[in-house]
Amino acid sequence: MPEKTILITGATGYIGRRLCQRLLPRDEYRLRLLVRNRRKVHTAVADQVEIVEGSTFDMEPLRQALAGVDTAFYLIHSMGGKENYWELDKKSADNFRTACIEAGVKRIVYLGGLGVKESASKHLLSRLETGEVLGAEPGKIQTIWLRAGAIIGSGSSSFEIIRHLTQKLPVMITPKWVRTKTQPISIEDVLNYLESSINIGYYRDLVVDIGAERLSFEEMMMQTAEVMGLKRFLLPVPLLTPRLSSYWVILITPLPFRLATALVEGLKSETVMQNDHAEKYYPEIRPMSFREAVIRANNELQQNQVISRWCDSSGEQACDVKDFDDPGGAVFRDIRIVPYANGEKQEQVFQAACDLGGQKGWFKYNILWRMRGFIDKISGGYGLNRGRRQHRELRIGDALDFWKVADIKNGKRLLLYAQMKLPGQAWLEFDCQPEQLVQTAHYIPRGLLGRLYWYAVTPLHHFVFADLAKTVVSDSKKLEE
Repeated sequence: MPEKTILITGATGYIGRRLCQRLLPRDEYRLRLLVRNRRKVHTAVADQVEIVEGSTFDMEPLRQALAGVDTAFYLIHSMGGKENYWELDKKSADNFRTACIEAGVKRIVYLGGLGVKESASKHLLSRLETGEVLGAEPGKIQTIWLRAGAIIGSGSSSFEIIRHLTQKLPVMITPKWVRTKTQPISIEDVLNYLESSINIGYYRDLVVDIGAERLSFEEMMMQTAEVMGLKRFLLPVPLLTPRLSSYWVILITPLPFRLATALVEGLKSETVMQNDHAEKYYPEIRPMSFREAVIRANNELQQNQVISRWCDSSGEQACDVKDFDDPGGAVFRDIRIVPYANGEKQEQVFQAACDLGGQKGWFKYNILWRMRGFIDKISGGYGLNRGRRQHRELRIGDALDFWKVADIKNGKRLLLYAQMKLPGQAWLEFDCQPEQLVQTAHYIPRGLLGRLYWYAVTPLHHFVFADLAKTVVSDSKKLEE
């Protein structure tokens, strides 16, 4: 019989997915997840946990999620998706703390960022203030506030920046602040600290700074290059502002402009440990070095074992697919029907559709897709280089280039929601029927501009979507070989 009920918020995000997988095998815990959309929880996980749909802004579901909970993990934070995101972050934390106290929760565990308020970026300041709000009533509930710098793991935003820049640029002209010190930490060690916080033998509020050795961004880049067997040269110059730096980051890496700007801004000031509480209260954990973390992350990528990615979170606009999984109100549609004329099978056609994008690309007119991705990237969108989590597997909520997986019915239907910048909403649907594939591009325009956009790209659709549908069907035959 489980001894403790553990609540994980942010359970479909980068950290939350991995923490959930870490705790699932533990017989001593009963896991409960608070999520906006239960369909984003992987089926294998959903069968083993309790799921409550809601958010920290919906008090009734929040109270339901916290009933009988011993330890509650707060893994929610924004990267500035809305103008007043810092106010929403504080309101969310206040709601959560209040509901935890009402429910008799013993301990809140929060993962925030390293740094001091005096020099913190706007984003980091919000995370620091979130920690203060969660710990505002120390006499009523214990708060353990873990503070980490750059988290290094397959699919993490920090590692994605470092990996892509190192792989693609033999010589980098960089800002002076590439020499600013931080203390990166592997995702594995972050999970170690989170798990150990459930049973830590300390019962007052605690701020714990976690990290490995002190390194500059420059040193991290050079060590990553060594691990990859590459020679790289960094040339710091005083002229690159954070905004200018963000532009070349978005062109080289999968990150969109808003996220890149938040991360680059955070690199301007030192984010190093301010206390030795990790060593004092978690003596069993010895963080691996940055180099070891990079090797582990690279191995996961090469073995196609990426559990979660930075873009899994529901905190951004259109990232929570619950409100974007029905294209029924579409005004315009491009429908392509391809019969199975050469013995193709429904299941293989479905798998061929699921294999789209990422390294495989988009077939004959991939250059047009890439041009659209480039336009999207310089407009502040995701672009095509966001790629995908794994080469073959897709789940609801996964990113697929500039699409988001909005619905999957195994062997039958794949629905992708467009996260590219456009004047309206768009979907791409693959309906795999027993004897034919029905591929439909759905579009809901926004105003006159939205309609003009559709008419402008319709000639390209004639080539791109026709080729896509035919090649998905023909490619399915290769899956039988």
